[in-house]
Amino acid sequence: MTVLIFLSSLLAAMLIGVPIAYALLLSGVALMMHLDLFDAQILAQNVINGADSFPLLAIPFFMLAGEVMNAGGLSKRLVQFAMTLVGHKRGGLGYVVVVTACLMAALSGSAVADTAALAALLLPMMVRAGHDKATSGGLIASAGIIAPVIPPSIAFIIFGVAGNVSIGKLFMAGIVPGLLLGIAIAAAWAWVVRRENVPLPPKASFRQQVSAFKDAIWALMLPVIILVGLKMGVFTPTEAAVVAAVYSLFVACVIYRELRLASLYKVFACAARTTAIVMFLIAAAMVAAWLITVADIPGQIIDILEPFMDNPTLLLIAMMLFILAVGMAMDMMPTILILTPVLMPVVKEAGIDPAYFGVLFIINTAIGLMTPPVGTVLNVVSGVGQMKMDQVARGAFPFIIAQVSVLVLLVLFPAIVMVPMEFLWGR
Repeated sequence: MTVLIFLSSLLAAMLIGVPIAYALLLSGVALMMHLDLFDAQILAQNVINGADSFPLLAIPFFMLAGEVMNAGGLSKRLVQFAMTLVGHKRGGLGYVVVVTACLMAALSGSAVADTAALAALLLPMMVRAGHDKATSGGLIASAGIIAPVIPPSIAFIIFGVAGNVSIGKLFMAGIVPGLLLGIAIAAAWAWVVRRENVPLPPKASFRQQVSAFKDAIWALMLPVIILVGLKMGVFTPTEAAVVAAVYSLFVACVIYRELRLASLYKVFACAARTTAIVMFLIAAAMVAAWLITVADIPGQIIDILEPFMDNPTLLLIAMMLFILAVGMAMDMMPTILILTPVLMPVVKEAGIDPAYFGVLFIINTAIGLMTPPVGTVLNVVSGVGQMKMDQVARGAFPFIIAQVSVLVLLVLFPAIVMVPMEFLWGR
C-alpha cells in the first residue's frame, strides 16, 4: 500500500505538470500523512540535510568546469585534435564526434553540456559534408551520454551520495564501460555510413597532428590530473572538482585567452543556475528517500524479487528492465534519486558489488536520456539543430541498440567492470 501511495502521488503530480522537485515533496507529504508522521519541521529538516553533503560540493565545480570548457576554447581544440586523427576516414566526422565525446566526458561529466557543445560544433559540419541530418543528430545525442559514465561524472557523484557508495571507486569503475560505449557507437556509425558517398577530406599530416596535439595538450591534461590525483590519493572526488574548475579557468583565461573577464559573469551565472536546479532536486528527493526507508519499501521490494535473489544475473536483468522503463518516462537525476535508495538494499542482499551495480545503473539511466517522451539529450540536439524530436530519435535508434548491447554485455560478464576497477582503485 505504501508503494502504491508513493508512486500514485508522484505520478499524479508529474502528470498535471508539477516540476519534479515539487512532485517529490508532494509524494513525500502524502507518504508522511499515510504513515501518520506528518510534521512540517521534519520535512524542512530533511530538505536541508539532503543538500548538506560534502561530496555534493563537487557538482557546482564540475558544472563550472563544463561551462568554462565550452566558453573558453577547450572543446574547440579537442574537436580539431580529433579531426586530425580520424577525420579523413569514411564517415570520419562521425568518428570525430565519438572521440571528442570521450575526451570531453573526461572534462565535464555532464551529458547536456557535452551534447550541446558537440551539436553546436559538429552538427553543421556533418550536414555540410553531406551526412543525413537526423542520423548525425542521433549520433551526437548518443555520444553525449558517454559523459555520465566516463569520470568525472556528476551522475556517479549523486549515485554515490544517494547509495552510500565510494565515488572514487565509481569513477574508476566507469572508465572501461565508458570507452566500450564509445567503441559500440563508432561500430554502429560504421554500419550506418557504409553506403554513404560523402567526399573525404585529405588526411592530416604528421606535422598537423602534432600541432593539433600541442594546441589541445592543456585540455587533455585535465583528465590525467584528475585520474592520477584520485588514484594516488592526492585529493578526493570533491577536491578534484575544485581542481578541474580552477585548472579550466586558468587554461581558458591565461593559456588560450578566449574567456575574457567580461564573460566570466555569464559563465558563473549559467553554472549557478544549473547547480541550483540539481541541488534543489537532490534536497527534495532526500525527503522521499528518508520516508522510503521509514516505510520499509526496500524490504517490500526484496520480498517481490525473492525468486531472483539466488541468481544475481537474473536479478540484474529484472532490475535493468525496470530501470530502463522508468528512465524512458523520467529524467536521469530523479531516476537516480528515487530508485537508488529502493534498489541498493536489494543489491547488497544479493551480494552484488555496489560500484558494479552503479555503473550498470548509470549507463541504463543515460540511455534513458535518448528515449522519448522525455529524452533530454534529444531535446538538446533538436533545439540546437532545429529539428523535430522524432527525427533525432529515428536517427539515434541504431546507436541505442549498440548501447543496450554494451549494457547486456556488462550484465552477462561482470569481470569487464570488476577487473579494471579493482586494478585501478586497488583499495
